[in-house]
Amino acid sequence: MHERDPRQRDPRPGRPPGRSGDPRDSGDIVRGRDGKPLVDRYGRPVQRRSGAARPDAGQQESARRRPPRREAAPVERPQQYIPPRREESPRRHQAPPARATPARAPQRPAARPPAPPAPPAAPPRSRRRRPGRRRFRPLRTLGWVVAIVVVLSLSMMLWADSQLNRVEALPEYRVANTAGTNWLLVGSDSRQGLSDEDVDRLGTGGDLGVGRTDTIMILHIPLTGQARLVSLPRDSYVSIPGYGENKINAAFTFGGPPLLTATVEQATGLRIDRYAEIGMGGLANVVDAVGGVELCPPEPIYDPLARLDIQAGCQEMDGPTALGYVRTRATAQGDLDRVHRQREFFAALVDQSTNAGTLLNPFRFIPLVSSTAGAFTVGKSDHVWHLGRVGLAMRGGVQTETVPVAGFADYAVGSVVLWDQVGAQALWESMK
Repeated sequence: MHERDPRQRDPRPGRPPGRSGDPRDSGDIVRGRDGKPLVDRYGRPVQRRSGAARPDAGQQESARRRPPRREAAPVERPQQYIPPRREESPRRHQAPPARATPARAPQRPAARPPAPPAPPAAPPRSRRRRPGRRRFRPLRTLGWVVAIVVVLSLSMMLWADSQLNRVEALPEYRVANTAGTNWLLVGSDSRQGLSDEDVDRLGTGGDLGVGRTDTIMILHIPLTGQARLVSLPRDSYVSIPGYGENKINAAFTFGGPPLLTATVEQATGLRIDRYAEIGMGGLANVVDAVGGVELCPPEPIYDPLARLDIQAGCQEMDGPTALGYVRTRATAQGDLDRVHRQREFFAALVDQSTNAGTLLNPFRFIPLVSSTAGAFTVGKSDHVWHLGRVGLAMRGGVQTETVPVAGFADYAVGSVVLWDQVGAQALWESMK
């Protein structure tokens, strides 16, 4: 047998000849530009991945020629602090250990800066209206409408009161005061102030001067209860102070309103508190101002002197027709029928003047006020609101009647009406 030379090594299987056993001499490690093998953080050479192309000799030569690259100093990484585990008593169910968080060095709490002073309280926020846009307030609008109506009504009332004709109507010597308020309502047959056209239209004839009264009524307004309207026939035979026995309407001719008032107070024992008078022209104008009145004659009446020709039944009458209706005596009972028609007419006129269709219609209300104010003659202390009280009393219902009559007689002064003294006295006592 041949002896083996100790200097000769036989190659190990799997190692190519001519290469050392150091892995850094292997071509499978990654080398840097300086030709030195790259190592990982544990100092081991980094091997090339399988499949990656090995650098050829030219690339290795160029890598050697490149200047050495400075390696950055290894950065010290903070080591994770793991606190020691404490021995715990065994439990049935132990929760998995919580993930440890890196401990932080205790920090000293920084001093808090002083709190800024609180801002002043903001004033209450007011609602601002958008420019050009206004809120509709019905109550305010209604208040303005009511205020305007009140002002206009007061202005018209004061104007109408200034248009009334005033006379001294109360006598110097009076009877004792009686209950309630007594009005003496007079319809004069005077033609004063009427034009020729009015005389022809109304059929009143020529100017009679002061004239006499066609209508004499007493309106008694008690403190409570229903008002009473009593007619006194114009031919009633009574005693006139200073003139003796005569027809009651003669007192108006002899002494005007004061003597007529004194005569009525003496004959009835009632104290007259207020006086109102209207002439023929004024009566017709008031009827036309309210648009006519509805009257119901029980029989046809034809009177050429009064320019009256009407049929029986309810019908609308204008001013001239209504004036002829209350003036005529062309019926069976003459003056007694006339006083009944006068009360009927007066009640219808008040009802028409105070209804809503007249008061709310300016085309009727304004002419009514202007016509009524100029047509009425009242006492010195009487005003338009007193006349309004008459309308309210009539509107609420009124009891109409005629003084009890005993019969008729012919005396030196003409045909007269005689009162039933017992019945008349009982009537006056019920009104005191």
